[in-house]
Amino acid sequence: MKKYVLIVLATLAINCFAQDYSQSWKDLNYAGDSAVYHRLDIYLPKAEKKSYPVVVYIYGSAWFSNSSKGADLNTVGKALLDAGFAVVMPNHRSSMDAKFPAPMNDIKAAIRFVRANADKYRLDTTFVGISGSSSGGNMAAMAGTSRNVRKQTSGAVTLDIEGNVGPNTRFSSSVDAVVDWFGPTNMLVMDSCGGTDFIHNAPNSPASAYIGGPIQDNKDKCLLASPITYVDPSDPPFLIFHGDKDRVVPHCQSELLYEALQKAKVTSRFFLVQGGQHGPGVHVAENLKLMVDFFTDNLPKKHSD
Repeated sequence: MKKYVLIVLATLAINCFAQDYSQSWKDLNYAGDSAVYHRLDIYLPKAEKKSYPVVVYIYGSAWFSNSSKGADLNTVGKALLDAGFAVVMPNHRSSMDAKFPAPMNDIKAAIRFVRANADKYRLDTTFVGISGSSSGGNMAAMAGTSRNVRKQTSGAVTLDIEGNVGPNTRFSSSVDAVVDWFGPTNMLVMDSCGGTDFIHNAPNSPASAYIGGPIQDNKDKCLLASPITYVDPSDPPFLIFHGDKDRVVPHCQSELLYEALQKAKVTSRFFLVQGGQHGPGVHVAENLKLMVDFFTDNLPKKHSD
C-alpha cells in the first residue's frame, strides 16, 4: 500500500498555479460544520460574465486524503477556466475518516451546495459537469451513474448513496456530463482484468480501506462503490481517459465502464492513451482539449447561441 500512496502522491501532487482566474473563494464549508474535509474552493474564469457553467473536479489520493482540493488546478483546472467554466474543487472524507459511502455522500453534498449557492457565487447551474482522477475518477463516475439513486441494494447490503450531509438536501446532486480520468470502475476485478504493481485484493489495499474490509470478502459493498453497478440509459454523457501503461489502476477498468455505457446506449467516448501512466502522459494538452470540447458540446443550447 505504501508504494501505491507514493505513486499517487507523485503523479497527482498539487503544483504552483499562476493566477488564471478572476475571482476565487477558498475553504467554503459545504456541510455546515467546521471540518477541513467539508471545505471546497470556487474559481471563476478571467473572462467576465454574469454567471458561468460549472465543473466540479475531485482530486485523486487513493481515498487516503481529506484535504487535497486544488490538485490539478494547473492542468485540468486551468483548461476549464480558460474555456469559460467555473471550477469547484471539494475536499471529502478520506477512508481513514469514514468508510464508503460517506466520502461519496460528501461529493453529493458539494454538488448540492453549488446549486443552493449559485447566485451568490455567479454559477450557472443549468450545467453542472463533474470530473476526477484516479479515486476522484471513481467518485466522478459514481456521481454520474448514480445521479438518480438515493439508496441502492446489492445482495444483502443496502446503502444510502445520496446521504444527508449539509443543509441543502432539497437541492439535486445530479450532474450533466462526466469526464473520468483513469478511475476504478469495478473494483472486484482489478486484480483479474489487468496487471498492476500491487494487489488490490489485499486487506490493506486502498480499495479495501475504502470499503472497510478486504474487497473479495465484501463483494456486495464493493459493487456498491463501483460506478459500473449503476449504469443505465438515464446516465449523462461520459468521456473516459486511461493510459495503457497504468500500473496503478489497470486500463481494463475504463474499458469495462465504457462497454457498460455503450450497452446501455449512454453517449460515451473512451480514449486509451498510448504510453500513458497513472497521470503522466494522460493529463496532456491534447486530452485536456478533448475534455473542454466535450463539456462545451454538452452545454445547454443557450450557451452556444
